[in-house]
Amino acid sequence: MEKTTVSENLWRVWVDTRRRIVSFHEEEGCQLLEFRSREMFLSCVDQYTCKQYRYQ
Repeated sequence: MEKTTVSENLWRVWVDTRRRIVSFHEEEGCQLLEFRSREMFLSCVDQYTCKQYRYQ
């Protein structure tokens, strides 16, 4: 029996709540958040935007 692997999209952001920064690349001192749903990822980004986080 052959196994089929489904490739999932994975969205990642790194968050530094002390400096109020969201990064789209790995950043030292930041917490990694991973999302398997595009909708959840966009919702998270929107929430940090409402809190006036800076993006890099």
